[in-house]
Amino acid sequence: MNDIQNVLTQFYEILGNAYVFIDEQTKNDYAHDETENLHFLPDIVIKPKTATEISAVMKICNQHRIPVTPRGAGTGLSGGALPHLGGVLISFERMNNIIEIDERNLQVTTEPGVITEVLQNAVKAKGLFYPPDPSSKGSCFIGGNIAENSGGPKAVKYGVVKDYVLNLEVVLPTGEIIWTGANVLKNATGYNLTQLIVGSEGTLGLVTKIVLKLIPYPKYDLLMLVPFNDIEKAGAAVSAIFRAGFVPSALELVEINALKIVSKFVDSSIVPVTDEMAGHLIIELDGNHLDVLMSEMESIANLLSDFDCGEVFFADDAQQKDALWKLRRRTAEAVKLEGYTIEEDTVVPRAALPALIKGVKALGMQHDFKVVCYGHAGDGNLHIRIKKEGCVYSLNNPLVIPILRDLFTLVTELGGTISGEHGIGLIQKPYMDIAFPEVTLNLMQSIKKTFDPNNILNSGKIFKSHA
Repeated sequence: MNDIQNVLTQFYEILGNAYVFIDEQTKNDYAHDETENLHFLPDIVIKPKTATEISAVMKICNQHRIPVTPRGAGTGLSGGALPHLGGVLISFERMNNIIEIDERNLQVTTEPGVITEVLQNAVKAKGLFYPPDPSSKGSCFIGGNIAENSGGPKAVKYGVVKDYVLNLEVVLPTGEIIWTGANVLKNATGYNLTQLIVGSEGTLGLVTKIVLKLIPYPKYDLLMLVPFNDIEKAGAAVSAIFRAGFVPSALELVEINALKIVSKFVDSSIVPVTDEMAGHLIIELDGNHLDVLMSEMESIANLLSDFDCGEVFFADDAQQKDALWKLRRRTAEAVKLEGYTIEEDTVVPRAALPALIKGVKALGMQHDFKVVCYGHAGDGNLHIRIKKEGCVYSLNNPLVIPILRDLFTLVTELGGTISGEHGIGLIQKPYMDIAFPEVTLNLMQSIKKTFDPNNILNSGKIFKSHA
């Protein structure tokens, strides 16, 4: 803290007194995100407006070895924005301008503090589409999506954030400002620093401008809800849909217990629930030819009859579609309030979904915890919420560690990995040895050291050591 007191005057000179905060209320406001029940106070919160300001701050922090934590909207689920070492927290909320929508080249240049849905709506008004749509799209920042390589329901057809990032302006931990690539669709010029930054969870640099690829917005979308009496059969049906040649724009799984909880939470009866049901698939198709989409929907419905499904419900209008998506998007919030506080973000090859679901249920019996499953079944990304008596957090919790080690071992044995879109951050780093051998982890840490020789930027995230 002595070093921080010594540099406060310099921070005031760089940003102005109005954007440097040391009061307890502000520090408490930025001491948590949506990750479990964790709370770490920063020593200082700053709210810069430009890359130049961030550069000046980083040079000072690097000189004095002051820890720096970058923060977007605070919607993360892995603790990536938690200032667990104190130091300086940099909030990007003032860097919230969409700089240019280039309709000729189908690109948008934006600052990182723009809310994802605001960006999507701005380009949609021009007939363009930025597909990545995390559940928190109404509040999360596009910069945070870059840090986590976010996905969402549309990822199954359109890909995740990395598939749309062309170029990034980045402030390095040592204060230099660089562009990582070029605003072009093809680039074989040196190492791909752009893709290295995407998904690096704010450990390699601070993103200050983003150039994204856009595509034309599809004219039509159709949505159906399919109940199943066996959750493993629902998982098996997912793989069958793709093997039959269909590519939904979204394919989501919601287990029945989660559906009951969220239906009550949002006071919705749009989805019928009976005792025989085990779960539902939400299937969406989009495109420019309505007759083709309707034919494909009918074919998918016929295919699913082989998997013990119930009566298929087709959403007739935009209101019904919105009601169904509201249920899905608010599932995490609802089950968390119900006591399912520990959420994992596993991903396996989609054909392994039935084995993952069966294995998770078996682990619940073995370790005495309740579990609900939901998520992006179309790309094998299953969110697993755990409710164990006396456990509201997983970080360093001796009752939860054996559960997660068994879960992540199961996932890797099925050909998957421990995080599909939430990142590693603070709470998953003890399990990285399950996902990677030591040689790979050492290589990653060497890259970190090259970018951040004094290890000040989001130190202690992803890897066990922060020394």
